[in-house]
Amino acid sequence: MNTVLSQFLIEVPTATVIWSALLVLALTGITILVARPERDQPADATAAAPAPDAPPPVADLRRYAEEVAVAASGAAQTARRHRTAWLAAHDAVERAWQAYDEAETLARRFAGAGALPSPRTPRTPTEYAGRERWLHQEAVAAHWRGELSVERLRDVFAHRDGWDPRRHPVEHEVMLARAVREDRRTAYRAAAGRERAAWRDAELAAEAARSLAAEAHAAAQRWRPARVPLPRPATSATRSAVATRWRPARVG
Repeated sequence: MNTVLSQFLIEVPTATVIWSALLVLALTGITILVARPERDQPADATAAAPAPDAPPPVADLRRYAEEVAVAASGAAQTARRHRTAWLAAHDAVERAWQAYDEAETLARRFAGAGALPSPRTPRTPTEYAGRERWLHQEAVAAHWRGELSVERLRDVFAHRDGWDPRRHPVEHEVMLARAVREDRRTAYRAAAGRERAAWRDAELAAEAARSLAAEAHAAAQRWRPARVPLPRPATSATRSAVATRWRPARVG
């Protein structure tokens, strides 16, 4: 009995020391794992993550440079098209001004016609019919020449806005000259407005083309330095020059 008791008293402290050591080792390992969690991450994930300041891949730079170059080419074509439209509008303004100046000169000749009395003619139905026919013919001819607008022609045939077919042809001629002058002035103002609009469009298109061209140049510069230049093959002339340079001189 004493032997069993003594053996129990000897082995229990030993076991207690062993279990205590194992518990300390386990706690130490858990503490290390908690304090350094990055060890649990796979090495591939850490290596695959790009650096925050890493430059974009060469393929992306090249793709962007090509897209911007295509956009810049399209913008340049658009700018040329708008410039052509502005040049056409400018020519139209010049023609409209010339036509208005001619109409103004013609109407100025009749400036004092109102002070002269109208020629006396027999006022018969035949005379009035002839005056009306002459007025309609001259108005239609002026319209086909592009001198009289269709709205003005309608007024002539409807006898509106002072177009009285019973008036003398001289009075009708003065009225037609003044009407042509007014219509050509209106046409000139409309052409000038279109020319200004075409100029604004051409300026905006040119500015867009310049911006895209600058961006395309910058994109090309960003892409080209990233390319690795291929080694130049040595030519036969270079090889012969090198061989000649390092060939030892003959003695004797």
